[in-house]
Formats: sequence, structure tokens, C-alpha cells
Amino acid sequence: MEPPLPPAAYRVLARAHRPTRLSSLIGQEALVRTLKNAFASGRIAHAFLLSGIRGVGKTTTARIIARGLNCTGPDGQGGPTPEPCGVCPSCVAIDEGRAVDVIEMDAASQTGKEDVRELLEGLQFLPGFARYKVYILDEVHMLSSSAWNALLKTVEEPPPHAKFVFATTEVRKVPITVLSRCQKFELRRVEPERLAEHLAEICATEGVAAGPEALAVIARVAEGSVRDALSLLDQAIATAEGPIDAALVQGMLGLADRVQLLDLFDTVIQGDPGGALERFADLYARGADPVAVAQDLLEISHWLSRLKVAPEATSSLGVGSAATERAAGMARDLGLPVLARAWQMLLRGIDEIRTAPDARAAAEMLLLRLACVADLPSPAELARLTRSTNGGGTVAVALRSMTGPTPAPRRPMSPGAAAPQQAVAEPLATPLPNAEEPVDFSAFVARLRDSGEAPLAAWLQQSAHLIRFEPGRLELRFDAGVPANVAGRIGEAAARILGRRWVVVLAASEGEATLADQAAAAKRTRMAELARDPALQEVLAAFPGAELVDIRRRAE
Repeated sequence: MEPPLPPAAYRVLARAHRPTRLSSLIGQEALVRTLKNAFASGRIAHAFLLSGIRGVGKTTTARIIARGLNCTGPDGQGGPTPEPCGVCPSCVAIDEGRAVDVIEMDAASQTGKEDVRELLEGLQFLPGFARYKVYILDEVHMLSSSAWNALLKTVEEPPPHAKFVFATTEVRKVPITVLSRCQKFELRRVEPERLAEHLAEICATEGVAAGPEALAVIARVAEGSVRDALSLLDQAIATAEGPIDAALVQGMLGLADRVQLLDLFDTVIQGDPGGALERFADLYARGADPVAVAQDLLEISHWLSRLKVAPEATSSLGVGSAATERAAGMARDLGLPVLARAWQMLLRGIDEIRTAPDARAAAEMLLLRLACVADLPSPAELARLTRSTNGGGTVAVALRSMTGPTPAPRRPMSPGAAAPQQAVAEPLATPLPNAEEPVDFSAFVARLRDSGEAPLAAWLQQSAHLIRFEPGRLELRFDAGVPANVAGRIGEAAARILGRRWVVVLAASEGEATLADQAAAAKRTRMAELARDPALQEVLAAFPGAELVDIRRRAE
């Protein structure tokens, strides 16, 4: 007895529902309109470049172009069309992958010059059965430089019977010489709302019961990729033993329920670290991935920020009514500075979770940090607390606290100065006088710096020890490392800028401390004075572990 025939092979949804005409593409209105007009007017380019993320329809569009170019219509008399009939011999052969005049090449595995030459050997022959020979090169950015050089001239001036369609996810890696010879189309990510509608249509065609919230979750996770969305829908159909609901999809993908995530975000923002850890532990026990939880919290901070400035945007969230109502209420109660701070901390925390040896521990530490900063004052309140007036000037105070690392203080540079290897410290005193002649060494250095002699001013600021100053004469000692001709250069620059001859004498006496050291000493003294200021002490008390690390003087 003969063995039973095997069951018919199952075709995944991404293949079974692949568009075969331009009107079936979703989310690519600009591309569809341009190609339809090109076919209608007969102005069809000889080379196309299709770019975009994975799964948005680049290869599908390339095959539609090949069908449209070679379609003869049901009666065999048709010409090029954006809506291939699908029943003529050419359309059927291309759809089944056996059209000898439509040549597809995977440039990711065939990257060399010889591969391209072998591909183009058939260009000298006319099409055997179709109207055009169509060359489709997928992942074309993987071609080597020699392969591009072998292809370049042919792409620029192909024979009349040849068309090229390139597809790539990395358009920036395609040589500009090739880009300039192609008609370029950027295929966009499909919006979640449109993608969810497409999934609902496919479910109706397949006879699958799926809730709108479940499809919205799949569309959101797919991030604009139609193929990814269909693959996830395939997986959900295989997982479900009945109708597909949001809970099943969330469990399948390791996601958490939107309302539960909003509860977690609210608990963190309210400054309840114990409650935050408890809610996260519950989500983790249900199978939620720590990275996915952090990414969802990041998305929630974005939602709430949008709702804060545009309350009518609730319809664009793509979540259920219960989560939408909850999000709208939270957006009314929270301020934008708080949400912006949460966004920044979550953005950095996601990378920490990905690289940490224990993802759960890293996620818990991130939640604890968010809860700890929840009761910190807003930036405006902090600015009011840290503002202190002294002698008609305002001092800006820099604090190092637990909210993140603070880089080591740097000496500020004058706005117009070029950047030497070591920053130039700005003295806290002695403004440049209005008189033409500088009255002291500090004013002399400032005049050089403001007149475009930044390198000389930097050497004087950092390495010069003043022994004697009088109008027209400088007596200095320089530290090691200063060029030997610096004295002559200073004298020439001073004569040109100040309009009189200046003598610069190098001596061996000890001299004064450099201007940079004097400025640093003055800053240390001022910081010691500020440390006793009641307003600053109030700020330090409000931020446990904070310390004064830098001050800078600015004009009133």
C-alpha cells in the first residue's frame, strides 16, 4: 500500500498575504502615487533604489515593479501597468519565481565583482519571454567596492530592455555615484493604527478571532514593520486555543499590561520605592522582561508628556479605554519637568539593564533611583534656592548629587579664545579698564586675549610669573615648556595692539604666582565663604550627599 501524501505545506501569513499590486501596499502613499504616475505617463526610470527598515515592502515593491513592467493583461495585449493582472503568463511566472527574465540576487551572500559580472553577462541578450529583463538586487549595500565599480557604468546606461531595482536597509552605505543614477524611494514605517487595521483585515480573511487591543499590541511591538507584525500574528494564532486577546499576546511577548505599567509608573513618580519594587516583582513573576518594562515606562513618559500639552491626543495612544483614561488623569496631575526627568533617567537606565549581569537587579535599581528623585524640587525651584547675590554679581553654584555623575570642574575660557591644550582660567576679578593703557598685568593679558592673541594670553595666564610690571615694560619668569621666542612675540603683539613699544624681560627671580593659580586660589576662598552661606546650606540639606564643586561668575 502506498504511503499517504503529506499535507499541503502551510504558507506563513507574510507570504500568503504579500501584495501583488501597488494599490495593495499600505502606508506607502507617496511611493504608490509616484509609480502610478510614472507608469501612466510612460516615464519609467531605468533604475530604482528602495530603502527602509526591514519588513516594510522593499522586495515586494521590487517584484510588483517587475510584474507591472512585464504584464500583458488577461488578453495578452496589455502594456506596462501599476496594477498587474496576476493571470497572464508573465505575472504567473514571476509570482512562482520561475521567470527567466526577472533575475534576483542576494547581495548579502554574493558581494564580489565576479558575482556582478556573471549577473550582467545576460544583458547582451534580449528578454526571452518578457518585455524587460529586470534585475532585483536585495541588501545591495553589502556589495564590495569592486562590485559597485563593475556595475556602475551599466546602471548609468543600461540597454533599453533592462531595468534595475535595488533594495537596502542601509542607504547611507550605497555609493553616492549609484544614488545619483537611481530614482530613490524611502519606504516609511507603517503607523500602528494602520497596521492594526491591516491585521484585522487579515484575521477576517483567515477566519481568526482577535481582539482590537491584541492587534494594537502586535502593531506597536512590530515598530512599523508589516512582516514583523504578520510573523507575530502567526505566532499568536499558533499559541491561542481560542480568540486572541491582549493578555495572550502580552504573555507571549513578555510584555506587561498597560494599566499595570501605568500603576507602576505612578507608584515610582509618587516616590514609593517599596510599592514600586512590589509591583515590578509581580510583573516579573508574570513573565515580563525587565528591558521591556523599562522601555514601556519610557514610552509612558512620552505619552503623558504628549497628553500634558495636547489632551486631545488620547486617540493616538493605541491602547484600551481604561489605560487611556488613566493616562489622561496622570497627565493632568504631573508636570512636564518631572516627566522630562523621568524620560532622561529611563533612557540611560535601559542601557544599564541591557549590559548588567543581572537585568532584574538593574531594573530594580533604576526604579529606586526614579522613586528617590520624585520629591526633588523642579529645576525652577532649584534655581531659586541656589541663587545668591554677592557684590552686584550672581554666582552660579554647581552641585554633585545622586542623580548622576558630574564631570570634573573645568576652568572656563573666554568666548573668543582658541582652545589650547589646557583650558585658560578666567580671573574672578580685575575687569579690563576703559583706558587705552593696561594698568596691571591682568589687564595686559586680557587686552591680548581680546585682540586675537589667545595663545600668547594663554601662556601668560598659565605659565608666566610676574616679577615687575610698569607701562611699556614687563619682567617675567616662565615655566618650562614655553617657546623660546615667546618674549619677542609678546613684545611685537603689545606694540601692535597698544600702539607703543613694550620691553619684555625674562628673569630668574621667583615672581608672583601665575594668574591661573591666583584665580584658583580666589575661587577656593570664595567657595569656602559660600559653604557658610545659609541659602547654600539649605540646598545641600535638601540633597543628601550633595557637595559644592564649582562656582562661576556671570554678569548681572
